[in-house]
Amino acid sequence: MSADAESARRTAEARAAVAASLAAVGSSVDAELRTRAADLHANSNAIVKQEKELAKQTAALAKQSEPWQKLADTSTKKLNEIGDIQNWAEMIERDLLVLEETLRLAEGKKTPDSASGTNGWP
Repeated sequence: MSADAESARRTAEARAAVAASLAAVGSSVDAELRTRAADLHANSNAIVKQEKELAKQTAALAKQSEPWQKLADTSTKKLNEIGDIQNWAEMIERDLLVLEETLRLAEGKKTPDSASGTNGWP
């Protein structure tokens, strides 16, 4: 074989080796990308299912919380009413004490000794 033929043969073998190497690398990268794409697709489907389940559970929770909110609102209203009644009762009690003291003074009665040791109002 001549030197030119030998050189051409080596060049052809080198080109074939480089092409085969590139093809192997390409198919390796391609396989990896295909695997990743399949995983992404599967994960996407799982996320869609989870989103649907989450929406369903959220709706159920909202429905369940409505009666609790109504109960809390009613309880708050009743507590406010109790506070109003207590205030009303305290006002009535003060008015009765003033009326009692006014009647005592009008009748000219002596101020009774109190349990605290004071005599009437200062």
